[in-house]
Amino acid sequence: MLDHNAALHPKAGASDDERVIKLAVLAVGGQGGGVLADWITDVAERSGYIAQSTSVAGVAQRTGATIYYIEMARDTGRLPVFALSPSQGDVDILIAAELMEAGRAIIRGFVTPERTTLIASSHRIAAVSEKIEPGDGRASSEKVHATAQAAARRFIAFDMEKVAAENGTMISASLLGALAGSDALPFARENYEQAIGAGGRGVKASLAAFAAAYDRARGIAAAPSDEKTATKPAAPEARSMAKVSGPETLLKGWQELAARVGALPEPMRDMAERGLKKVVDYQDITYGGEYLDRLDKAVALDGPEHAYALSIAAAKHLANAMCYDDMIRVADLKTRSTRDRRVRKEVGVKDGTVLQVTEYFHPRIEEYCGTLPAGLGSYIEDRPKLAAFLDRRINRGRHIRTDSFTGFAMLWVIGGLRRWRRSLLRHKVEVEHLERWYELALAHAREDYALGTEILNCRRLIKGYSDTHARAQSKFDRVLSALPMLKGRDDAADWTRRLREAALKDEKGDMLDGALKTVATLG
Repeated sequence: MLDHNAALHPKAGASDDERVIKLAVLAVGGQGGGVLADWITDVAERSGYIAQSTSVAGVAQRTGATIYYIEMARDTGRLPVFALSPSQGDVDILIAAELMEAGRAIIRGFVTPERTTLIASSHRIAAVSEKIEPGDGRASSEKVHATAQAAARRFIAFDMEKVAAENGTMISASLLGALAGSDALPFARENYEQAIGAGGRGVKASLAAFAAAYDRARGIAAAPSDEKTATKPAAPEARSMAKVSGPETLLKGWQELAARVGALPEPMRDMAERGLKKVVDYQDITYGGEYLDRLDKAVALDGPEHAYALSIAAAKHLANAMCYDDMIRVADLKTRSTRDRRVRKEVGVKDGTVLQVTEYFHPRIEEYCGTLPAGLGSYIEDRPKLAAFLDRRINRGRHIRTDSFTGFAMLWVIGGLRRWRRSLLRHKVEVEHLERWYELALAHAREDYALGTEILNCRRLIKGYSDTHARAQSKFDRVLSALPMLKGRDDAADWTRRLREAALKDEKGDMLDGALKTVATLG
């Protein structure tokens, strides 16, 4: 954190009374950028300044942030001439409501090292370009931080969204607190607080977030609350299982599984524990035992000379493979009490207020067959005419109100089918696919450790639900189809990794097609 008491860089040739302070706020929809701009304008006017606020709207959320631009000057009796929008190299303070907006402001030339104080929330909201990439399309936050440190005169950044959420309000309040705490404007703290109070709505929560961000911007650590020092609640999987079995039985079963994880090699223990929690929460204690039984096969082939890379990959991808998304899983997640609390918190609904929630579903005949007993589901799928006849009556969008008794009960019943999941068609198909993939990886690992590890990592290609899952599995199969062509090559693992990365980077699969053609020519 740089010096918070440094004054704004004065404009050459202008006295303090004549100097115009130029401030820009970059925010996307729902972040309260307009409220923040109004507060800053109010603070300036309360402090004896004349201020003008304008805004230039972006195209849409994540394709263009709205720029709120404020110019202010001391009231000397002469009316200053204010600009309507910011200019490159001519901004004293820039506030970004999200980290990548700070990066875009730097690219656009609004941030200069000899002049600009840059205040940004360090949290991330994925941009459209990051979301559409099938793999990990996230831009590097570290690079933005490093660039901001070099590009700005002062750079103040921390998770202001978290500060706001902890106090039950919007990020605009914590952004204002960071601005006040930075001392970038020559205004008293009381004026900021009075501007918030004048709004009349959510004042208490906004003032709490303002104070927390103010202290954080000045480098004052928040005192630990009773909530943070209290005993941690039971793990989510324990709460979930307690509904269907006695606590003593569950506790004993969980302790036995935890002891098995504790006996695993230390480098892979953390990943195995995470995987076990996910699997048990998904199904039950017995399913957790199946997970560890499968994991033991990879551990038997591994050793410290490879840093247990094979076992770590197995621990991660086995858990994901065993926790596939089906109608039961979706319904279960949408009817959990934790989801209702999260939605209410995100929307900002107070206790006692009615919240209407509409869930959107568009299942295909494949999803319906997957929730039927294996024999009946296979019977329908093996008869294309019957499947097509049923699909015409099933395959349509549905809107289900989970705030109503009927809608919630419908999903709750579907979610409750998980106790019979092992007898359903989808589970049979998923287990068969998992076993083929896992045995293939372990068989190759016995001859080529690196190749076996890469085959395990290919499981990350499979994700999603319905059509998304079908496309993902098609890419997975196409990548592994290259294994016979790579057999015996020293660079087989490297080529498998390249194929996987090509599949992740291109949704249509053109890059993967090109990579497969290259592999075919290797000879």
